[in-house]
Amino acid sequence: MKIVIIEDEKHNANRLKQLLQDIDKNIQVVAILEGVRESINWFLSSEQPDLVLMDIRLSDGLSFEIFSEYSLKCPVIFTTAYDEYAIRAFKVNSIDYLLKPIHKTELEASLSKFCEIRSTMIQEVVIQDLVNVLKGKEQVFRSRFLIQIADQYKSIRVEDVEYVYSEFKITYLVLRDNSVHPVSFTMEEIEEQLDPMLFFRANRQHIISLTSIRDIHNYFNGKLKVILSRHPSLELIVSKDKSVYFKKWLDR
Repeated sequence: MKIVIIEDEKHNANRLKQLLQDIDKNIQVVAILEGVRESINWFLSSEQPDLVLMDIRLSDGLSFEIFSEYSLKCPVIFTTAYDEYAIRAFKVNSIDYLLKPIHKTELEASLSKFCEIRSTMIQEVVIQDLVNVLKGKEQVFRSRFLIQIADQYKSIRVEDVEYVYSEFKITYLVLRDNSVHPVSFTMEEIEEQLDPMLFFRANRQHIISLTSIRDIHNYFNGKLKVILSRHPSLELIVSKDKSVYFKKWLDR
């Protein structure tokens, strides 16, 4: 079985590859692709695999953009934390999803499901239906957060968020007024909810607002150091792998 992995986080991609090989040593991962454009170029010049494991939110856009430029006929298993309506849509249509972090038993079950439907001819239609369902929702991003302060509640506009960070498994919003507020979401959930044109996942600990950036400096080994206007002392490093996508994000 030949499989392509589309995932912009290297550690996630490598873990997926290892899990696949643990499940079946005959599985061949023929490519690990990190972005929309790289994936389109690969499909245009390569033979289609048997299966694609595809993350929805990539550093240079949403993976649905691949389908608008290339007719992918093989089945796809999406890896996502997307909303329940979209998930329900492709569960019904027999295209599976994996909720991060991905576990071996879940991946094994998804592969078994793929093997059961592999001989059917409905996959292209099913994938297009899923893309249509999710594309209808892709522009709906969070505009406000409701937070609790003591025994009161406060509504915070997304544009007032300077950056988001995670520490000891707790996620915090840092606002323009320098106040810090914990929220009951993971970094992955926050990333899904924020408009990718305005916010960027700089690293595992930080999501930054476009308007919060003051300066960007080259750092060692191809990394970038970002200085925020209101928080210049923050040590915010963009990895070598992400720096390419970060610069593309800034140059839109």
